[in-house]
Amino acid sequence: MARPRLSPEPPGVPARRAALKLLDAVLRRGQALEAALDSAAKELTKREDRALAHALAANVLRRLPDLDALIDSATQRRLPDDAKARSVLRIALAQALLMDTPPHAAISTVLPLVDGGPRKLVHGVFGTLMRKQASLPVHPSLPDAVAARWRDAWGGPMLTRAARAIADQPPIDISLRDFGETDRLAEALGGSSLLPGHVRLGDGPPVPQREGFVEGRWWVQDIAASLPARLLGGGLGRALDLCAAPGGKTLQLAAAGWDVTALDISESRLGRLGENCQRTGLAARIIAADALEWRPDAPFDVVLLDAPCSATGIFRRHPDVLHRVHPRLIADMAELQSRLLVRAADWVRPGGLLVYATCSLEPAEGEAQIDPFLASRGDFAIDSVLADELPDGVYAHQRGWVRTLPGMLEEAGGMDGFFVCRMMRTG
Repeated sequence: MARPRLSPEPPGVPARRAALKLLDAVLRRGQALEAALDSAAKELTKREDRALAHALAANVLRRLPDLDALIDSATQRRLPDDAKARSVLRIALAQALLMDTPPHAAISTVLPLVDGGPRKLVHGVFGTLMRKQASLPVHPSLPDAVAARWRDAWGGPMLTRAARAIADQPPIDISLRDFGETDRLAEALGGSSLLPGHVRLGDGPPVPQREGFVEGRWWVQDIAASLPARLLGGGLGRALDLCAAPGGKTLQLAAAGWDVTALDISESRLGRLGENCQRTGLAARIIAADALEWRPDAPFDVVLLDAPCSATGIFRRHPDVLHRVHPRLIADMAELQSRLLVRAADWVRPGGLLVYATCSLEPAEGEAQIDPFLASRGDFAIDSVLADELPDGVYAHQRGWVRTLPGMLEEAGGMDGFFVCRMMRTG
């Protein structure tokens, strides 16, 4: 007997189902949002559906504590954090309150994701909140654990600035192959420049369609992420970019005249670096290897270690880090960074420079690395960053390193969180 043909799901439901899988991957399994996307969205054949699934999950993660507070206000008994009904409600509310989706469409596209009692619960809670004209706070709430950690490290005002930062999509920054094109490209792209060789894009078409992209005259890179390579200046010597993929800093070093060796453990990510080199016409020697095992044939004039980290400094772009990074992970990353820093130091020639950087807001992955390293290596000293090496509004710490935090350059659109320390091998 032939089995009855199942009717296709209503339009929009598959993208919501993929978003549900993404939330489960991040919140229950601790996966990075980007890493989980291929698996969660494998049934989606249209690029726009894949983009929608990602946007839905990202918006939920961006406002998770506040969405949960609304849900809890409309239920007699608190739903478990991992209940499917809670996640489905999060998606429905994110659509209605953050993405201008009509309420009837927001609920109708998620109800097929649940059955029976949970379906009635989702419909009832959502309807109650819509009738009450529920709204989210102007500034998002950070997860309690993150707020406590950052308050201890940076104080209460930083939390307010971080909440403002996560409320909106961050601007797109680009680094230029030729600093001499700064003014012309800023005008052509409808953007503004905060440093020579940098442009913050204005509104316009997708990045690949912008003037100069196909020709390789620039690449996307947050202004904070551009600082580590900038602090090495230009030169005709040998440069080593450790943990290099996807390659923005490699391109900076090559454009500045260095003979660059780019090393990373991930062959797939190095593929992107190779593509970027080909598009920009910039050269680098690309090596797939583990920095904890690899050894160079000779020392380098400059070494850049943008070490693997918790990535909490890029929470504006990747809000999943707010929910999957925990103290144990931070401690593990800090231990790895210490090991990498010790190895990188051996590969700097006497008189050469070593830049250590992380895109983290955790002191354990930044400031706390420096004194133990200097204590173990008497042949290194901090080479203090000067004011004219930084954009207006960003200042070097009195110890000579640079710490960027939420709120810096806020009126111009902000910047990612980074720690950067430049050191010279003195003997």
